[in-house]
Amino acid sequence: MTGRLIAFEGGEATGKSTQARLLAKRLGALLTFEPGATELGAHVRTLVLDSPDLALSPHAEALLMAADRAQHVAEVIRPALDAGTHVVTDRFIGSSLAYQGFGRHLGVDDVLALSLFATGGLQSDLTVLLTVSEDEARSRQASPSDRIEAEDADFHRRVLEGYRTLAEENPDQWVVIDGNRSVEEVAEAVYTAVQERLGV
Repeated sequence: MTGRLIAFEGGEATGKSTQARLLAKRLGALLTFEPGATELGAHVRTLVLDSPDLALSPHAEALLMAADRAQHVAEVIRPALDAGTHVVTDRFIGSSLAYQGFGRHLGVDDVLALSLFATGGLQSDLTVLLTVSEDEARSRQASPSDRIEAEDADFHRRVLEGYRTLAEENPDQWVVIDGNRSVEEVAEAVYTAVQERLGV
């Protein structure tokens, strides 16, 4: 039996990492993340997120993220799925569509094609989009911690609008969860949605 792939998406400070960890533990799934889950990915993460003075073009950024994803799938995700293990990832293709497709104005179709080339056609079985209000996000995030978090408000607004568009246009693959509630309440809502959609 092939494992199922569940991706968590959302803007900054929405609780993705916490909820991904809780779901993976509850399902007995492999927990992973992007960018940076492989040795190559760690180098990509440094370039894309931790190099504020590096003048990356939007296209270069998208290509680096695709390289991280290609190695992530080949080295971590695909072997686990083929072994019958469920995988929960903190960010996947949806992040590239939202951040580079919408945020960087590169276009969703081109970024999707690049991502699918990187993954060999692999997509998540379910994408969980966590949403929080702007006030809640600000209260959780004291200060930007990386290059992308430090982008201006218009950029992050485009990213959030992009996520909403993706979820609306792909209701069979995406589920939207209100992240403004307590950690426990959100975790229960996530688990219920995963059970209803995938039965795992």
